[in-house]
Amino acid sequence: MAVSPERYRRACDYLSAAMIYLRDNVLLREPLQVKHLKPRLLGHWGTCPGITYLYTALNRVGDERTLLVTGPGHGAPAIHANLWLEGTHERFDPALGRDGAGLAELVRRFSWPGGFPSHLSPEVPGVIHEGGELGYALATAFGAVLDKPDLRAVCLVGDGEAETGPTAGSWHGHKWLDPERDGTVLPVLHLNGYKIASPTVFGCMSDEELSDYFRGCGWSPRIVDACTTDDPDDLLLRALLDADPRDRPMIVMRTPKGWGVPAHDADGAPLEGTFRAHQVPLGDVHEDAEELALLESWLRSYRPDELFDANGAPAADLVEDLPGFGMLPEANGGALRRDLPLPDLRPFAADGPASPTGTAGTWLAELMRATEDRRDFRVVCPDELESNKLGAILEATDRAFTPPVPGYAEHVRPGGRVMEVLSEHLCQGWLQGYLLTGRHGLFPCYEAFASIVDSMVNQHAKFLKMSAEVPWREPVASLNYLLTSEGWRQEHNGYSHQGPGFLNNLLTKKASVSRIYLPPDANTLLVTLRDCLGSTDRINLVIAGKNEAPRWLDLDAAERHCAAGAGVWDWASTDGDPEVVLACAGGIPTVEVLAAADLLREHAPELRVRLVNVVDLLALAPPDRHPHGLPEDDFEACFGSGVPVVFGFHGYPSAVHEVLHGREDPQRFHVHGYIEEGTTTTPFDLLVGNRMSRHDLAADALRRVRGDNGLSRWLIEERDRVQALARRDGEDPAEITEWEWSA
Repeated sequence: MAVSPERYRRACDYLSAAMIYLRDNVLLREPLQVKHLKPRLLGHWGTCPGITYLYTALNRVGDERTLLVTGPGHGAPAIHANLWLEGTHERFDPALGRDGAGLAELVRRFSWPGGFPSHLSPEVPGVIHEGGELGYALATAFGAVLDKPDLRAVCLVGDGEAETGPTAGSWHGHKWLDPERDGTVLPVLHLNGYKIASPTVFGCMSDEELSDYFRGCGWSPRIVDACTTDDPDDLLLRALLDADPRDRPMIVMRTPKGWGVPAHDADGAPLEGTFRAHQVPLGDVHEDAEELALLESWLRSYRPDELFDANGAPAADLVEDLPGFGMLPEANGGALRRDLPLPDLRPFAADGPASPTGTAGTWLAELMRATEDRRDFRVVCPDELESNKLGAILEATDRAFTPPVPGYAEHVRPGGRVMEVLSEHLCQGWLQGYLLTGRHGLFPCYEAFASIVDSMVNQHAKFLKMSAEVPWREPVASLNYLLTSEGWRQEHNGYSHQGPGFLNNLLTKKASVSRIYLPPDANTLLVTLRDCLGSTDRINLVIAGKNEAPRWLDLDAAERHCAAGAGVWDWASTDGDPEVVLACAGGIPTVEVLAAADLLREHAPELRVRLVNVVDLLALAPPDRHPHGLPEDDFEACFGSGVPVVFGFHGYPSAVHEVLHGREDPQRFHVHGYIEEGTTTTPFDLLVGNRMSRHDLAADALRRVRGDNGLSRWLIEERDRVQALARRDGEDPAEITEWEWSA
């Protein structure tokens, strides 16, 4: 970098402020007027000068294998300014060339309809973390450097962001990095003292407190205080050059909030160094002539005539020898992604009763072995791998961890490719960083606690949706959740572990992104996982049981069933057009619906019943609402026309009704599912409490066809008898636990 750092920062800070305020006259070649302003002033100035301060120093270091992860993504103007000067914007969009026309387009496009959002987003080169929701940048940075020994992620963490729980947990992320096989992360805590309206916790800590805190987290902190030196650029440069990865360095970077803004606004209220500089520090420029004059004075203080030539191009020294961090291949990780060598399913298929996740675990272990040399597949999990019957994976790899373990531990070593930490936030952040830099992964989790990352999956879904609209973004591997320890079998943990709501959250996502699967047995789980791990640009939710369960379909039938998404199980249906359809989605509901069909065969053999299993929940949606929606003819072939459907569902009944919206006559679907009744009890008692037992389903089917009758009432009496036995004995009776399909 040939230019003086002060001059370079002046150029970036000018561009950042211009993006927030100007739509025209972008280089102030004439006096500033209201007509030159954007009608809506959107943006966050307060963090922009600090971002450029760090970016400038990184340019001077010149390491082209540096990935900048910007936690305060609301400081987007600073990133745009740097990307434009280094030529990254022009590379991806010729309309943003380094000339007057490109400059005018950059400034106009920021926070403009159809242009760049006020936060970082997938449309911005170099971005794998947009920072819209604060707290996840550091975890994402750690995920990005896994299996990339030559990559360094410099992660800028805002001091407001540092107050979040996920960031607090992320300071320990280095304890999962293998110094030989993984890259390094250099955290930079940006202390500018204020959030939107309040002081920050870290901004109020003394240097001694800050040093003690981060040393306790395992870092070697260095404090760079730009407020107390005549040469802040040299101070930060020396800190970066002295950052020896072997010492686990981090930097605490203190700058004034809104560095460079006028000291006061037109009314005399303080600006620089206060919370008032956080967003748009001079907000009355459309109506207040004095404030407009103050804005013009502020913008001209950067002396743009010295920085840009008569045609609006940046001076030659500003663009000389810039590394171009926005062009780092990992920031468009889809271009680096390779398809996984997915093992053949046949050697792993179940030929009898089996644990679905136990069966999947043996196949996933083989996938681990097949990717050992490539090292582009990982499993992240909140300390639940073996609990979820996926322990076979640990026969192929170990749990990553680098600190010495003082006591006894199994399958723990540096370089393991299972990442277990008791934080769903860190698992999600690690995996997002890993996927967005070109790799693959799986996130097994207890179903009830996947909702901890509801807001993170919201952000990732938005990232994928927008990425698909950016021509140069290449598809990345899908984010795959495997939710197990599902609520219907949480008899030892109870009500706190009974919560299927993560599924409902995913239903709110764009149809281009969301997929939801409820494989009913081990073989359908194998097929589903293979297909999900081979997909791109999706969020795949797979829900499966871990306990031994019946195998309903051989592998060939499972392939056909999963390809269709839903289908009639003829072997469990009676002949002829149905009077009622029994439908099911999910492992436990499938058992109960089949048992209900068995009861009806025995006690109402003349009743014509069709049994339908749904493995792809979104097959229920109309095809104009979701690409997996069954065509109308196929939907009718499953569910008939005008026939009542009694549906046993894994989660909240509202989810099925939401998916069915838009289908003809959806009120004929009567959904049984989890209705928020639970405690520590037996599986059957839990089903009864939620009106999802085989007796409830069979009785409902009878009532829909024949009205309330003696047989439907008898079924409920039988339900109550069995429930009483379970409550008396503390376990479900054999007629429930040993039931098998025999029709």
